[in-house]
Amino acid sequence: MTIKQIYQTAIALGEKADPRGTARIKKLLKKEREKFKKLSPKEKKLFDKERLKHLYSDTRIHFGSLEKRVKSVMAGIDIGSAELMLAKEKGVDLVISHHPWGMGLANLQDVMDLQTDLLALYGVPINVAEDLLEPRISEVARGVAPLNHYEAVDFAKTVKMPFISVHTPADNLCYAFLKKEIEKKEPETVEEVIDLLLKIPEYKTAAKMGMGPKIFVGKPERRAGRVALTEITGGTEGSPKIYEWLAKAGIGTIIGMHMKEEHKKEAEKAHLNVVIAGHMASDSLGFNLFLDEIEKRGVKIIPIGGLIRVKRI
Repeated sequence: MTIKQIYQTAIALGEKADPRGTARIKKLLKKEREKFKKLSPKEKKLFDKERLKHLYSDTRIHFGSLEKRVKSVMAGIDIGSAELMLAKEKGVDLVISHHPWGMGLANLQDVMDLQTDLLALYGVPINVAEDLLEPRISEVARGVAPLNHYEAVDFAKTVKMPFISVHTPADNLCYAFLKKEIEKKEPETVEEVIDLLLKIPEYKTAAKMGMGPKIFVGKPERRAGRVALTEITGGTEGSPKIYEWLAKAGIGTIIGMHMKEEHKKEAEKAHLNVVIAGHMASDSLGFNLFLDEIEKRGVKIIPIGGLIRVKRI
């Protein structure tokens, strides 16, 4: 495969697993292209044209020729200078990070609109979802603003190590996988939600490492009710004020990757159960589903940087 083909595979898989569906994705892309046409020549020069191709601004080719043939990939949840240097020394063709860098990190907030549609799918009125997420999206934008977005990208360019990031497409794959499992198993209690997760290799391995699924709010014997995966994809955590509305929509249990204390307190007030599946395990699950697709095509995968590599091929 070429770098371009790997990148396109990530986007295609992300769109297929996207909770918004194909029709909504096409509509949003059409709006973005129409918006671009209305910009002034000066504004068009500064516009991120990758946004005209797909909705995943946190998924990028940072460095490397699009037509470069790739036989081996070093893949990790978190990639920095050390991993890039190791890949260079080992003669690896491409490094893939799950967590975003460069433009993808600088504009992480751009993918958070996905959460509004996801909340609407679970019964939260769209006007409420948009109103509550808008300040949170602004908060995330301010939060990532002071970071050194291009540190690893610059290092990759210096040592001439091809480098890309695949974030929301992989998280979409994790979401779709877990949704299918929940609908198939229909867990009755919170404990059964934990048991369901522990049957998935990434979460089982994470549990052995001391970072497995945990109940943040609720008790094992409590009935789970309707289970929502609102904290799995969409860039990062949403608004802590959304839990009241999820409870009103009939949600009993939330599954997430991670949760801040403020969010936990609001979930408690809303009488929701919260199961935190685990950050590295959840990221690994979605990332593995993407990596399997390129390994099927003859690309060797070398796991690093927190990736719990599990093959399903």
